[in-house]
Amino acid sequence: MRAWTNPSIPVLPGTGLMPRALDTATGVILPLRPSTEQAGVSVYVCGITPYDATHLGHAATYLAFDTLTRLWLDAGLDVRSVQNVTDVDDPLLERATATGVPWRSLADDQIALFRSDMELLRIIPPTHFAGVSEYIPEIGSAVAELVEAGLGYTVDEDVYFDAIAAEGDAWRLGSESGLDPAAMTALSAERGGDPDRPGKRHPLDPLLWRARREGEPHWDSAVGPGRPGWHIECAEIARHLLGSPITVQGGGSDLAFPHHEFTAAHIAALTGERLAHAFVHTGMVAFEGEKMSKSLGNLVLVSTLAASGTDPRALRLALLAQHYREDWEWTPTLLTAAERRLATWDAWASGGVTGDDLAFVDTLRALVADDLGTPRAVDAIDSHIAESPPSAVVLDAIDALLGIRLAVPRDRTG
Repeated sequence: MRAWTNPSIPVLPGTGLMPRALDTATGVILPLRPSTEQAGVSVYVCGITPYDATHLGHAATYLAFDTLTRLWLDAGLDVRSVQNVTDVDDPLLERATATGVPWRSLADDQIALFRSDMELLRIIPPTHFAGVSEYIPEIGSAVAELVEAGLGYTVDEDVYFDAIAAEGDAWRLGSESGLDPAAMTALSAERGGDPDRPGKRHPLDPLLWRARREGEPHWDSAVGPGRPGWHIECAEIARHLLGSPITVQGGGSDLAFPHHEFTAAHIAALTGERLAHAFVHTGMVAFEGEKMSKSLGNLVLVSTLAASGTDPRALRLALLAQHYREDWEWTPTLLTAAERRLATWDAWASGGVTGDDLAFVDTLRALVADDLGTPRAVDAIDSHIAESPPSAVVLDAIDALLGIRLAVPRDRTG
């Protein structure tokens, strides 16, 4: 699947710092660096289900991992990344039925809109932008592999994963999310699981393959016609494109369980290895007192803001002012504040550059690398602007690390 255009990123003098972020599985802030067996780093970020794209919750998540990627590049690392698109899933099919739009057409339109939104926000595209529907044969083979290993079983022709039987050194139930059984059961019911389905060996066992239903898309596989379950999709795409273990598994905090828990379980069952060295999650974005979500209909869309004349840089700056792993609420005043800040930064940058302030570049690198500390970096730039004239290298650092390209004299544009 085609991704989007890569923004140009200045190369800064020297070498950047290794980023650190909170690992959900251990609760510890860890350096996100290559393992001794790997020369570079790798990240899998769970992507959209393509309907109602792109709301600010999406944007905040992809901006956080864009920041991580910029830090890795600044540190001179080779970065391999995957972002999937769940272009076959119950919510998409339900929306297609409700609107009378063929599911494939709905998905394609929303994916195109998502690409446009990511370009507006200057998000670095993944190495692989992978639609689930493109990897059905590989996913079907992985399901058959789990069944053959005795870790898959059928309930009315649907295939489930035997979570307890799959436990071992690389994964145990709750090891990635850190949740107890009662909390996992409650979240399973809320987030697409079916803990009460009769015939399952354990209430939390996740679906591997949904047998063919009338009116739904389906594909042939070694376990019969149907379509994949949610978690095996990402597990097999990650295994196929990145191998294991990867450096970081990323996404919103609502994916820690059940999605990332069971993606890790499937990888462990298929490879005997952990899915990732670190599980990094972003906070939830609320609007008008409720978590921003498609089901509630309280979405603030990037495309709507852009169509109203919002400078995408101001939107990016408003998101950078929030810490990636904190829950927060979007309000119009956040955008107004970001627009004022951007105007101040632009006015400062357009006054003409002088010298090279390498010391502030190092300060900025350290602030952003420390648990993806973009709010502290933004505040530091405010203080720097009040005290110092612009220098070319500082303007490049604001662009390279934060993705904000400021207005500069004509001979500095490009």
